Amino acid sequence: MNTFSEYQRAAARTGGTDLLPENADKGLNCAAMGLAGEAGEVCDLVKKWQHHRAPRDAMKLKKEAGDVLWYLAHLCNVMGWDLGDIADLNVEKLRARYPAGFTTEDSVARRDEGGAP
Repeated sequence: MNTFSEYQRAAARTGGTDLLPENADKGLNCAAMGLAGEAGEVCDLVKKWQHHRAPRDAMKLKKEAGDVLWYLAHLCNVMGWDLGDIADLNVEKLRARYPAGFTTEDSVARRDEGGAP
């Protein structure tokens, strides 16, 4: 699997009817809560590594990152969006925000959101 579109189709196999645009309210709720929950699991792993001195388990982190991606694909499916288009839109936003690469000044200015030039 090499593209977001391929991943999105594969993920849809396991999403049930909540993924269908006609079930957008229920599916959107599930996707948003799932994203928050899985992102929380990523944070919890890092917290345990950083603050509890637990051994790092990179494979566990990869699996949790995959769960975050699954819920993001779920969100896109519910909304009728292509995940690749969302990735492209994000890159476009970041290029506008950081035209020469990341700087603290550009981060604060947020020119892409109408911030100070």
